Amino acid sequence: MIKSELVQRIAERNPHLYLRDVENIVNAILDEITGALARGDRVELRGFGAFSVKKRDARLGRNPRTGENVEVEEKVVPFFKTGKEMRERLNDGQDR
Repeated sequence: MIKSELVQRIAERNPHLYLRDVENIVNAILDEITGALARGDRVELRGFGAFSVKKRDARLGRNPRTGENVEVEEKVVPFFKTGKEMRERLNDGQDR
């Protein structure tokens, strides 16, 4: 599912809202999550999951085309951990 499909589905379930308003709400939610992660904060949505950032140290990598060693800089990457309810729903009530 892409963002426009998500907006469309939410708008269909809430016919009292204008499509542009639903789109603004979805964008606002995503902007807030992104902003929190950029600040290094954790975002937890109960039953859905938690977004956080993890630091990846600098390392020596390899260019797959040339085989040449390259230095990969330290970076921060987003991380998502599913919530218990989502895991159970995805596994039909069976936690594996």
